[in-house]
Amino acid sequence: MRWWDIAPVLALERELFPEDAWSAGMFWSELAEARPGGTRHYTVAVAPDGALVGYAGLMAVAGEGDVQTIAVDGRHQGTGLGAALLADLVREAGRRGCADLLLEVRVDNARAQRLYERFGFEPVGIRRGYYQPAGVDALVMRLDLAAAAADGAAPEDLDEPAGHPRPDVKKDTPHG
Repeated sequence: MRWWDIAPVLALERELFPEDAWSAGMFWSELAEARPGGTRHYTVAVAPDGALVGYAGLMAVAGEGDVQTIAVDGRHQGTGLGAALLADLVREAGRRGCADLLLEVRVDNARAQRLYERFGFEPVGIRRGYYQPAGVDALVMRLDLAAAAADGAAPEDLDEPAGHPRPDVKKDTPHG
């Protein structure tokens, strides 16, 4: 993700998460750490027509990773794009030496929970009232990256539904 992606990311954020959308300031703050040596990694997915249709972010500090956000335009859900974005975060967490990768997901978002379970994430707790202002609980999930690597897990090899061309996932490379 680059600075010029913030406006379309905000539009998608407000569409998908109307009650608890991140602000422009939050994304600017995250991108300030998405630099060489920084603690963040952000990526976007762009459709063939150039439209931004997904994004995802990772925080990695002291051997621990946390999925900050992941979002896919509703018209592209079920095409494997969410899996591609998550696979990018899992690979990056491993590249940064993270032993664990954590995330929070709404307890009422069964579709996302199934995606995370496909990658080997397991429930480890509940954060009561985490999503505000609605007060929806978050399920905390954890992926043991060291165990997954020892088992030879390869999330990038997950099957994609046939007949659905996936938009291109763009990494947050420092120079374009």
